[in-house]
Amino acid sequence: MRRLRVAACQINPVVGDITGNVAKVFAGLEEAEAAGADVAVFPEMALTGYPPEDLLLKPGFVADCQEAVLKVAARTGSCAALIGTVDGDRDIFNTAVLCVEGEVVLSYHKRLLPNYAVFDERRYFTPGTEPLELVEIKGVKVGIAICEDIWSPTGPMFDLAAGGAEVMLVPNGSPYRKGKALDRDILLSSRAIDNSCAIAYINQVGGQDELVFDGGSSCFDHEGRLLARAGQFTEETLICDFDVLPAYRKRRLDPRGQELPTPRLPVRFLSESEPVAGPAEPQRIAEPLDPMAEVWQALVLGTRDYVTKNGFSEVGVALSGGIDSTIVVAIAADALGPENVHAVLMPSRFSSDHSVSDSELLCQNLGVDHRTIPIEPAHAALLDMLAPSFEGLEEDTTEENLQSRIRGVLMMGLSNKLGWLILTTGNKSEMGVGYSTLYGDTAGGFAVIKDVFKTMVYDLCRWRNEQGDGEIIPVNVIDKPPSAELRPDQRDDQSLPSYEVLDAILTDYVEEDRTASELVAAGHDEATVNRIVRLVDIAEYKRRQSPPGIRISSKAFGRDRRMPITNRYRG
Repeated sequence: MRRLRVAACQINPVVGDITGNVAKVFAGLEEAEAAGADVAVFPEMALTGYPPEDLLLKPGFVADCQEAVLKVAARTGSCAALIGTVDGDRDIFNTAVLCVEGEVVLSYHKRLLPNYAVFDERRYFTPGTEPLELVEIKGVKVGIAICEDIWSPTGPMFDLAAGGAEVMLVPNGSPYRKGKALDRDILLSSRAIDNSCAIAYINQVGGQDELVFDGGSSCFDHEGRLLARAGQFTEETLICDFDVLPAYRKRRLDPRGQELPTPRLPVRFLSESEPVAGPAEPQRIAEPLDPMAEVWQALVLGTRDYVTKNGFSEVGVALSGGIDSTIVVAIAADALGPENVHAVLMPSRFSSDHSVSDSELLCQNLGVDHRTIPIEPAHAALLDMLAPSFEGLEEDTTEENLQSRIRGVLMMGLSNKLGWLILTTGNKSEMGVGYSTLYGDTAGGFAVIKDVFKTMVYDLCRWRNEQGDGEIIPVNVIDKPPSAELRPDQRDDQSLPSYEVLDAILTDYVEEDRTASELVAAGHDEATVNRIVRLVDIAEYKRRQSPPGIRISSKAFGRDRRMPITNRYRG
């Protein structure tokens, strides 16, 4: 039996911070060496951060990354290091570089470039075409692939395994969405079984603009059994021992491969095989998070990294006493610590007493700083200023939206003077149908719950209250009918269908790309469908001017869903 000890270095790189990312690689390599690892594997594009987008169009950036590879190589000893980076000259490649004993011994260029959903790698990279090679580490034949390369059943992993690979090392930059962790487990287990080849899958962790990477790096043996798994949403170095048995017997007996050509690939020798001494170390298998915990941690990590990676330490939130601003304050407190969160209460003539008291109770429960700035003086002054222009016209949403815009001006004033990043509070349901005020509640730097439907906002608040540290979110906030409180006795259901109905339609129309006629055929009320579809389409110009927010779904507004503003198609 041969044994390969792999260190899966699940790090949180920062896009463009090449020096900082090199330091993270050094720290991970040190941990790997201390654990006696034979090879330390880092995520896809670990030196650049992922995705680097149009930084890749700067020749100087690519050259700096190439220089960083040499620094990492010079640091390596007997523990090999596999690092994701960018390489090339006229054409550039998404690359994994293998270094050992101070030298670069192999560069692999990613072959399958994703160009769907949030990915646009074909904009930047050329697919790799160089002949495949294996490396032999401690007597184990190792293949290298990058992320998308293993999603295809006939991709590079198939060729590498057919050519003799016994363990695959796979750096990844796989962004989070609800349910993806289970999908990845199923995929990796299937690839291992189909190819009779073990897999070490190393994913990055952290927030990058709209994207959150959840980590969850994992190792599977050649029969598809989970050997080890890192935690989600946390940096760590996962150590896994692969005990490697000859796989040729299984391959020979498998009818799926009997008629396929299996040329042996060239092998680069790295280190001598050593007799296995004793049993493998106990493997860490982190338990997957439950669905609500997973989403909450994604929102927390996405908020923390957006704030801190962009040089801020404190945030401000306009706290109305409603469910949306309440959850944003709670997420921010978990992400940054309550001492770095500032809630601003801005009651108007229409604000209810319980909205103020609910807000104050939330801040007390969390230990968050809060202040009250009534907007009535500004509201009255603006109405007086506009009165001559509005003379003879009925009051409508114009007067309501003035209040929201006053609050936006105040929050941005506090941001400028006190250095806060302002977190906006609109959810996916409201952003979908344009139930928001441009330059009002959309004014700010980051939209925490932009991709969270209203029904899930309630579910998350209930979940947060069940986490053992008391009733953080006042029950009255969860139980009371939602309202913007911009006119007397206003409720959301006076302007919109129930959120259960609205969210079901938005899920089908936005995330599943169904047309209005398909929604009606599926059983949704025709009049409601036509109204909601129209609202979604005409609100595109608002969403284009709204701040970025965390992606948790299969299709988020912005980076994912790109619809024309000028658009008459209704389907």
